[in-house]
Amino acid sequence: MTTLARWDPVNTLAKFQDEVTRLFDEPLFRGFRTPTSLTVWTPPVDIFETEHELVLKAELPEMEEKDIDVRVENNTLTLSGERKYEKEFKEENALRTERYYGNFSRTFTLPNTVKLEAIKAEYKNGVLTVKLPKREEAKAKQIKIAIGNGK
Repeated sequence: MTTLARWDPVNTLAKFQDEVTRLFDEPLFRGFRTPTSLTVWTPPVDIFETEHELVLKAELPEMEEKDIDVRVENNTLTLSGERKYEKEFKEENALRTERYYGNFSRTFTLPNTVKLEAIKAEYKNGVLTVKLPKREEAKAKQIKIAIGNGK
């Protein structure tokens, strides 16, 4: 009896990518890779909305506040900075380097509903939190329905 196997192109591509990555992690190819300190990295962010504000959280582990820049200009929020490469070990002694270092920049277009003058940013435990308060007219309002007596 012949069994049909469903072809999953995404899974096949992911397996292929894993094999290629594993190949280039072999000692023979280690010297040909670009050091992670020279690659571009993009910190991941979460953006969500509450009743009173938009909140952006960016993962910026092991950075100092002085190395992070938060700017708002023309309804655009820009996060930028630099995570410096650790020199605790020599690069030729590294067995694996997967973390990214160097400069980064992320830009987000803000809706007109944000009160620009009230934006606040806080950096704690490797997470940058930017709170973007909504203007009063942008907040949801509940309208009460009057119940008539049918006359």
